[in-house]
Amino acid sequence: MEMKPENQVLLVEDNPDDVELTRESFRRTDRRLNLSHVGNGIECLKFLRKTEGYEDAPTPDLILLDLNMPIMDGREVLRALADDDQLKRHRVVVLTTSSSNTDLLVCHSFGCNAYVVKPVDVHEFQVIVNSICDFWFDAAMAPEIP
Repeated sequence: MEMKPENQVLLVEDNPDDVELTRESFRRTDRRLNLSHVGNGIECLKFLRKTEGYEDAPTPDLILLDLNMPIMDGREVLRALADDDQLKRHRVVVLTTSSSNTDLLVCHSFGCNAYVVKPVDVHEFQVIVNSICDFWFDAAMAPEIP
């Protein structure tokens, strides 16, 4: 039986509880994946550009991006990605507590691929993570990113 390749996920999240919940939820999937984490938008861009301590960072197959973070928030990250010909090819799922239609419109205007409101319930969060994996790693095709 052929092993599926390991998927690379970059979680951009400042809340330690949400980071741990996301790590645990991905551990509970049947996926081979590597979950990398950065705590703000500036670190996200360094990671994606492979600069300033992230030279050996894996290229993510999927970015899970929180909106409300210090230093550089998710909206600013999306804007930076949209303005960068190399980085705008990344698949980005905004994973946030905000159900604001304004946030949804802004995120889509800057090219996010999906917008998901974080459920409060741990079991519902697991269902969301499973759905993200099923769609983005099984159903959706992605461009190759060097």
